[in-house]
Amino acid sequence: MAAIINHSVRRYLQTSAVRAATRVEGPSAVSGGHEGGYKLWRNLSFFVAFPAIALCGLNCYISHEHEPQPEFIKYDYLRIRSKRFPWGDGNKSLFHNPHANALPDGYEEVAHH
Repeated sequence: MAAIINHSVRRYLQTSAVRAATRVEGPSAVSGGHEGGYKLWRNLSFFVAFPAIALCGLNCYISHEHEPQPEFIKYDYLRIRSKRFPWGDGNKSLFHNPHANALPDGYEEVAHH
């Protein structure tokens, strides 16, 4: 009986020492003190991130001027199509922009509005 009590007490002291050694205190993600963290990120989102997104969108809308299309020069090492793309007609990349991206034969004729 004394051996069981001795073992239980020794086991309790070992586990409590491990718990004390791994306990984190202070402002940390694992300390349990999350009271101020969400407020910081909420304020950063509302007062920094969302206004920055709105300003970038406004800048894109206001400065909607197109640059002239660069002259097409057919180089042998550019726009090589050794294999068709698996979408569309197989000649245009996935994010094809007819104003900026030339095909192997030249730019597409796009109606300007």
